[in-house]
Amino acid sequence: MKPAAFAYLAPRDLDEALDRLAEHGSDARVLAGGQSLVRLMNARLATPAVVVDINRVPGLDALEVRNSSGPATLRLGATVRQRTSELSPEVAAHAPLLAEAGAHVAHAPVRGRGTVVGSVAFADPSAELPTALLALDGRVVVRSRSGERTVEADDFFTGPFTTSLAPGEMVVAVEVPATAARTGSAFVEVARRHGDLPVCGVAATVTRGADGRVSEARIALCGVGERPVRARAAEDALTGSDGGDDAVAEAAARAAEGRSPIADCHGSADFRRHLARVLTGRALRTAIARAAGEATDA
Repeated sequence: MKPAAFAYLAPRDLDEALDRLAEHGSDARVLAGGQSLVRLMNARLATPAVVVDINRVPGLDALEVRNSSGPATLRLGATVRQRTSELSPEVAAHAPLLAEAGAHVAHAPVRGRGTVVGSVAFADPSAELPTALLALDGRVVVRSRSGERTVEADDFFTGPFTTSLAPGEMVVAVEVPATAARTGSAFVEVARRHGDLPVCGVAATVTRGADGRVSEARIALCGVGERPVRARAAEDALTGSDGGDDAVAEAAARAAEGRSPIADCHGSADFRRHLARVLTGRALRTAIARAAGEATDA
């Protein structure tokens, strides 16, 4: 099937791209990798009047570490490919969870075209990268003709495939704080087939204090709600604990409590809640071991 007719624009710089978005508002869609947008347009599930291709905009392909005024921050521009992030030494050093989650997205050829920012902006409630961004305490950098604003990942995802982006705005980058000392992370998921979106996935980061106890935990889940979600009750259960089996079991149980996942051909609501508990326990055990510098199989 072919897409409906649309106008194709290829701005040469960011100001021109923002001008075109401001001019066409909600009739325009941004094209970077096209991983989701092209598929939806071909199926006529998306029929934008205008497509603004940002691949010629200089600077949006930057993947860099910034640390001029405080703790280091990893910044990925809007056209940084998922495969680039997955293989980047900077990502491996400063946010290994992003690379680990990214390796679960579709297949390598798809990741060679798809972008990290595109996955975040598409806001699929089952997608891996938005979930990792939540667990990494990430931020979304948004620009329009009115200026730039930064949105915490916790506030960016508002529902299924919806975000706090306004017409005329585009995501120019995502940022994550560099992983702190004595921190471990893990991403685990269950999918029906390799490369499919997960039925359920869990991203976790765990920081241990000098006394070995858990000083901070961030746990995010996909596939169990209308958007990727934090498991705050589970985080509270783990924080301050010794990170032992009982603490992990309590946190895992809390991660599944109160969830109202959809039931579809990929799994019932009960199955998804079961996965939320099991995968949270698995992710936490791996993250805790990595925080202690132990080798893991995952």
